[in-house]
Amino acid sequence: MSSFIFKGSSNGSSLISQYSRTKTRAFCSFQHLHNFLDSNQNPKVLNSGYSSTLLKSMKQPWGSFYALANSGFLGSQNQQSLYLNLKGWIWAREFGTQAAIEPCTSDGLTVDGIAGNNWTIREENESDWKSHTAAIAQSIQVIKKRLQWKKLMVRLDLLSAELNKLDLWNDPVHAGKISREHGSLMGKMKEVKAFEQELLEHIDMIKLAREENDTELESESMKALLRMRRDSKDKELKALLAREHDSCSCYIEVQAGAGGTESMDWAAMVMQMYKTWAQRRGYGVTVVDEMAGEIAGIKRATIKVDGEYAFGYAKAEVGVHRLVRISPFDSGKRRHTSFAAVAVIPILGDGSTHVQINESDLRIERFRSGGPGGQHANTTESAVRIVHIPTGITATCQNERSQHQNKASAMAVLQSRLDQLEMARQAHMNAQHTQSLTEISWGNQIRTYVLHPYRTVKDLRTNYEVSDPDSVLEGDLDDFILSYLSASLDKDEGEQ
Repeated sequence: MSSFIFKGSSNGSSLISQYSRTKTRAFCSFQHLHNFLDSNQNPKVLNSGYSSTLLKSMKQPWGSFYALANSGFLGSQNQQSLYLNLKGWIWAREFGTQAAIEPCTSDGLTVDGIAGNNWTIREENESDWKSHTAAIAQSIQVIKKRLQWKKLMVRLDLLSAELNKLDLWNDPVHAGKISREHGSLMGKMKEVKAFEQELLEHIDMIKLAREENDTELESESMKALLRMRRDSKDKELKALLAREHDSCSCYIEVQAGAGGTESMDWAAMVMQMYKTWAQRRGYGVTVVDEMAGEIAGIKRATIKVDGEYAFGYAKAEVGVHRLVRISPFDSGKRRHTSFAAVAVIPILGDGSTHVQINESDLRIERFRSGGPGGQHANTTESAVRIVHIPTGITATCQNERSQHQNKASAMAVLQSRLDQLEMARQAHMNAQHTQSLTEISWGNQIRTYVLHPYRTVKDLRTNYEVSDPDSVLEGDLDDFILSYLSASLDKDEGEQ
């Protein structure tokens, strides 16, 4: 339970909330509140059941205070409505049973106001609270822009209204979908508001510490601002991955294109690049299917990438990748151009599938596993190919040791492919969700890797370029991915 202290100072009193996370937090300062001090001029402490005392005492000629008991910013995690006088919180907007609060400091400074002040942003190692504050406020604005804040709040309001309908759970599948989306959006909203509120609280604490000559409190708040400034960059990145299925795991498929053995070798290099990238990020990587080339490389392969936001990141790699190099398979040492296509499919998880698969729509074929062999590997028909007859979509798995395991893996891949097809059909956005693997040739590439006569990797969608192709082929893809995600977000906002 939180407690509240009105602390007297030279120019008024401050409402302080004691938290376990930090020593004290200032919510707002008020003038003419000396009646909160006892006869010995000591601050009075109010329990979290403050409402009657606080409401009665706040009836001043210059403002008013209204709050529901257990309001989120006065001791409870359950956010409800809140409206303070002009020296404190400005307004509260209701979204279902939740409140979207526009906070400010004790002197009325908001995050937008901080950004509008154009305070100079210096290096992190300089102990300047205005610099840290300006950098954090700028990041909060970027985060809100990426989350499409106004649309998010409107959508949250609509979902809250849906959840309040008495007949919602008559359709459990629909109700579950609404509940999950509401929880996801509410989590994003609360995280941003909490970050915003924490910034304003530390600004108030620094000002209060300077008034009271409390160097220890000022130092703690300065360290907290520096930590927030560093954390804000991670939050900016996370805000890029705010689309519906971005948090899902995914399958990454690579298929060799025009170029014969050279392209099969290139496809194997691309697949290895994604394996390394995924492992660097701490994702689990499982080979689902792989068809080896006759001489070298692979004709096609599919891996499963398990981890939070795997699809959000990997979707930036969908398209054709082009390689220019001196071919190791050409005795004349001539320069060759090779192509490989990449497709990325989200794994929606239980309860989120878009397509129900009927057993009667499947044709299941069993065959012996290919590859180098080994004990038991090629002696039984353990590999499985499943064909969805209505769509012609095929999924194959031959990397597990048993037929049952291969069938289960192939069914999971087929389900994800059918779900992706249905998402594309519903949204009329085939080009965004999937990529044809039939036109893997010149003119369709998204990125070019040149190893000869010069060395560079260039993304043709964003013009982002690096001169160290070796590091890229070893899995250093994050800069390319972030560049594309940022450009895609800006493009979507421009179209809207």
